[in-house]
Amino acid sequence: MLLWIAVILFVLWLLGFIALPSLGWVVHILIVLAIIALIFHFVRGRSTV
Repeated sequence: MLLWIAVILFVLWLLGFIALPSLGWVVHILIVLAIIALIFHFVRGRSTV
């Protein structure tokens, strides 16, 4: 699930970076959140449920 969140945040970041460059640092918060979600995904590993 965290992987999907990271992918969605990355896509939103990419769209915001291309479509709305005037937002500046707000768009970059999305990539930071995506990286954090990706790190949590790999640290937690795969669940057995």
